Amino acid sequence: MPPRPISSGTISFGLVSIPVKLFAATQSSAGVSFNLLHAKDGSRLKQQYVCAQEGVKVERDEMVKGYEFEKDRYVTFTAEELKALEETASQAIEIAEFVPLAKVDPIYFDKAYYLGPDRGGDKAYRLLAEALSRSGRAALARYAARGKQYLVLIRPLEGRLVMQQLLYADEVRALGEIPVGEAELKEPEVQLALQLVEQTAREEFHPEAYEDSVRKRILEVVERKIAGQEVAVAPSAEPRAQVIDLMEALKASLAAAPARAPAGDSRPEPAAASAPEAQALGDRRPARRAPREPAAAKGKASSKK
Repeated sequence: MPPRPISSGTISFGLVSIPVKLFAATQSSAGVSFNLLHAKDGSRLKQQYVCAQEGVKVERDEMVKGYEFEKDRYVTFTAEELKALEETASQAIEIAEFVPLAKVDPIYFDKAYYLGPDRGGDKAYRLLAEALSRSGRAALARYAARGKQYLVLIRPLEGRLVMQQLLYADEVRALGEIPVGEAELKEPEVQLALQLVEQTAREEFHPEAYEDSVRKRILEVVERKIAGQEVAVAPSAEPRAQVIDLMEALKASLAAAPARAPAGDSRPEPAAASAPEAQALGDRRPARRAPREPAAAKGKASSKK
């Protein structure tokens, strides 16, 4: 059964208008959530609002919204004033410019929606998807909905369109705010790190090969509790000892058995480094020996001499 659209809109592409439907790209129901209950009788708890100054319960009809402009100082707004500030929901997706998709850092990505063509928009929809795919570009657009104006990125994916809601620039912290210490990298360390990357590298992204093991474990415990079984609490794992020597840590990682390839990835394991390469990288592992000849073959060889 196909998913139901959650909204509709119109993409403005030059003088072309493309009617589209919006579909949720993610499933919030996939998460595991717990409710707060009264330990005494197991009843569901209700949230209440309490005045911080008087300590009394406040009903919803006594509440107003306010903006804190200084510490503990607010300017209040009525519901009518807030309604007047909302953006008019036109459902128009107005393309402002086209940019290289590779130049948009995923740090700006927020919620994603699938777009599908609405009635009469099939050909124009496919035309935009094909143009974006061939050009390697994505469309930056403004989208007004639910009283807000969103910055969105329309990008192609497998012949279809995805509308990626973006964060505004002032919603993303500057990367320069993150302190990084000064450290001198040695070339052998870099080469070992590159070898470790290649050892478990894959040419394609297969998200279906991974699952949320924590969610799976929680649901298994929930099922056992529903069945009336006792659940034993496992002791927490001991923390790993910290490896101080970076070179030794890299060598130990390379010497360990390579990780299994994810399901659906038939790419062969990377070839072992040649003897000169291994020596240059500081690899202490012994070189592979040539396969032994069968005993019968050895006997034949000796009898010919």
